[in-house]
Amino acid sequence: MRRGSWKIRIFIGLIIVAFALVQRFSHTEENPYTGREQNINMSADQEIAIGLQSAPEIAQQYGGLYPDERFQTLVDAVGTRLVNNSMARETPYQYEFHLLADDRTINAFALPGGQIFITYALFKQLNESQLAGVLGHEIGHVIGRHSAERIAETNFWKTVAMGASVGADAGNIVAGIGQNTLLTNGRGDELESDDLGVLFMIQSGYQPEEMIQVMKILKKAAGPNRTPEFQSTHPDPDNRIEKIRQSIEKYGGMQR
Repeated sequence: MRRGSWKIRIFIGLIIVAFALVQRFSHTEENPYTGREQNINMSADQEIAIGLQSAPEIAQQYGGLYPDERFQTLVDAVGTRLVNNSMARETPYQYEFHLLADDRTINAFALPGGQIFITYALFKQLNESQLAGVLGHEIGHVIGRHSAERIAETNFWKTVAMGASVGADAGNIVAGIGQNTLLTNGRGDELESDDLGVLFMIQSGYQPEEMIQVMKILKKAAGPNRTPEFQSTHPDPDNRIEKIRQSIEKYGGMQR
């Protein structure tokens, strides 16, 4: 009886894993803006809905929106300039740019569908071109559909881990593999967004070398005890600078 029960558990576990694999490969598609093959299981409308729903709560976590409308107007103007002069205007996403009140946390990020945030702590250290570099990078995350890809990836590994835990006591091992995969892909996302950010800066008339200065600002802010690259979702700033230089050279012929 025990042996029969064990076989049933293995069989159910294999079915769950097989289902996860079928779902993964059936939702592979080419991103029309980057040309990269991705595993995505949601539409652009769903991405937009997630971003709009999450935006108010995210803003509150950073102390709400910055109260000075003059600075918000600048963020809007730079963001809109980047969108209107790049492939971003051809996408279905609804780009909105938010200056957060947090004056201690140096951060910028994008939600699915076009909701983009930058903290005042980072904003106040940037000139306009550097701000364009940061916002262009975040627009790159939206166009790259990185959040949607991470959601699909996470759901895949959760399903695989569930199947493994049904068939045997190996759920934690599989879950660990999934985490490492997410971290590695996260670094790739950052580099892809840096590359797109450089392109958008050039197309919008900003000096792309200012993106390098942004990396130096981030490196200085992290201090000497920053997390090693292999333990972080972000590549080391020095490595990003080298890649940014390559992107500047690649797109250099487009400069006005």
